[in-house]
Amino acid sequence: MTPPFAERLLSWHAVHGRHDLPWQRDRSPYRVWVSEIMLQQTQVATVIGYFERFMQRLPTVQALAEAPLDEVLHLWSGLGYYARARNLHRAARLLVDVHGSEFPDTVDAVASLPGIGRSTAGAILALSRDHRAPILDGNVKRVLARHRRIAGWPEAPATLRALWALADELTPATHVADYTQAIMDLGATLCTRAKPACARCPVADDCGARAHGEQASLPTPRPRKALPVRSTRFLVLAREDGALLLERRPPSGIWGGLWGFPELDASDDTAARCAALGLELVAPPRELTRLTHTFTHFQLEIAPLSARVRERGQRLMDSDTLLWYKPAAPAAVGLAKPVQDLIRAHRASQETAP
Repeated sequence: MTPPFAERLLSWHAVHGRHDLPWQRDRSPYRVWVSEIMLQQTQVATVIGYFERFMQRLPTVQALAEAPLDEVLHLWSGLGYYARARNLHRAARLLVDVHGSEFPDTVDAVASLPGIGRSTAGAILALSRDHRAPILDGNVKRVLARHRRIAGWPEAPATLRALWALADELTPATHVADYTQAIMDLGATLCTRAKPACARCPVADDCGARAHGEQASLPTPRPRKALPVRSTRFLVLAREDGALLLERRPPSGIWGGLWGFPELDASDDTAARCAALGLELVAPPRELTRLTHTFTHFQLEIAPLSARVRERGQRLMDSDTLLWYKPAAPAAVGLAKPVQDLIRAHRASQETAP
């Protein structure tokens, strides 16, 4: 008789699972929470360095709550999906102000915090406190959809209900932390999107997808839809000393709260935009290589314009909305990846200029 699903998974994990990830050391709800948020849409290998730097600077929920948002976004720069960092900051303040710096002990209460859904709440409580709470992240959806041969896009309501019911059914009453880590590890290391290692899978014997040769078609892919394209122009304005003018973006929307280059609509005049910022052009702007940045729901085409400027009359001072950013001595502020790329390119061009 085939042993229960959880029993096979736990036996496999004891030997082959991941046991040395940074957030598995000194495990606490705070460390698990930060790691789970960072791991959303991001590979483990990428997250490790970010997590260690984040914990070195903000080791407790109190430290995170007290930190300026700029510092949190700076520590997050390059990870993308910056709403995660803003929600992390908001949730930390709620944990301190409302919950006495402690995580609640129910999934519903944890899931009520900004940026924490049902699966993340379950992972926090299961991994840090061994509470019986099923999870359903992307890796787990893939494992369950294949094992029980559940067709349908996993985010479709009916499919999602079926997957949650199965996740709850299979989660054991004991050893929940180990089981939770095991099923995530199985999806991350063996039951991968492409070329799953079925021969080494501990639950392959009764896997429906394997029996029917459907590993490549399950889970059912998201219905394909062409991403709309938006466009903008960045003004890369450089002062004589090499400082670049950055402008804080609105708190909501794409790259909310991050610092970026002033933007131009298609009809905007460069000289007029500079004048509105208290600057004047030293020479006509020149076009830089265009960039394309892909978001979940659209693509953004960026046409950067580079120009040297000087301040008109009174010197333009750093403020809550404007900042002279010195690439050689960078301020600790949050920057979106295209902005980081343009800053690096500008610095490289200055260093190689005759």
